[in-house]
Amino acid sequence: MEPKTLQAAIVYFSDPDNCVRYLVECRWPDGVVCPTCGRTDVSYVAKRRVWQCKTRHPKAQFSVKVGTIFEDSPIPLDKWLMAMWMVSNCKNGISSWEIHRSLGVTQKTAWFLLHRIRLAMQDTRTHKFGLDGPVESDEAFIGPKPRNMHKDRRAKAHAAGRYSNKAAVHGLLDRELRQVRTKVLPNVKRETLQSVILDNVAPSSKIFTDEAVAYVGLEKDYIHEVIDHSRQYVNGLIHTNGLENFWSLLKRGLKGTYVAVEPFHLDAYVDEQAFRYNNRATKDNPLTDADRFALIVSQIVGRRITYRELTGKMEARQF
Repeated sequence: MEPKTLQAAIVYFSDPDNCVRYLVECRWPDGVVCPTCGRTDVSYVAKRRVWQCKTRHPKAQFSVKVGTIFEDSPIPLDKWLMAMWMVSNCKNGISSWEIHRSLGVTQKTAWFLLHRIRLAMQDTRTHKFGLDGPVESDEAFIGPKPRNMHKDRRAKAHAAGRYSNKAAVHGLLDRELRQVRTKVLPNVKRETLQSVILDNVAPSSKIFTDEAVAYVGLEKDYIHEVIDHSRQYVNGLIHTNGLENFWSLLKRGLKGTYVAVEPFHLDAYVDEQAFRYNNRATKDNPLTDADRFALIVSQIVGRRITYRELTGKMEARQF
């Protein structure tokens, strides 16, 4: 019987055969397929927990890890699956130090493991928002607070502008679907923001924004309503409070759990929080912890990142 709680999952996945069985059912519900040639008449080598393809080719023997975020990882599946369970269900995220202590791996390994799991949490759907209800659009700025800076840096930041030291994250919330879609942007200029909106929101939809000048001109393609935050935060149905709620959850995780995040990796942390938000339990969709865990497991195939790729482009300083 598949586990429904963390305690049950720890017991169930402590058996390596249960780990393999669970992953096989998620990955190959119609029978195991060779990831190299696609053959289905493969034989299972139980002693090594691998399959043998009957066609002679490189990688004729393969495990359930091949072609997934687990590939080439020496970490046993029970630790992978426990980390996936925790990160999918901890509302404010879980740090690499906590994974390090809980699973008995190094902090560096835990950090790499979490980033590979975040890759499986990415939402790659491209459907348009706004087909059945209004869409909220808003931005958040992630970075250090001026009061926490050294006085010289604080003076430079003040001279450069309020958000000069911060990364911009744009969000869209479809109220009917109760889904968010987020993206880290290089800037919040009009052409940048409106390009993202045009790509993700169906024409003629209702779209609610604040009074930022970057949104001026949206009325050509949408029913654009504006809430002036200098006067009020709600005007009937016109508000961006849904996205403000998401920004609150995101910042709580970044500041309280992760503390220091490289700007190069910010999009991965945003994807993680968006996954939990989009798959939260609601009255109409009572998802459980086991459901969120199963959803991540269903998205592990074809998504892989190496440690070199993960660390090779880290040029910006930490927030």
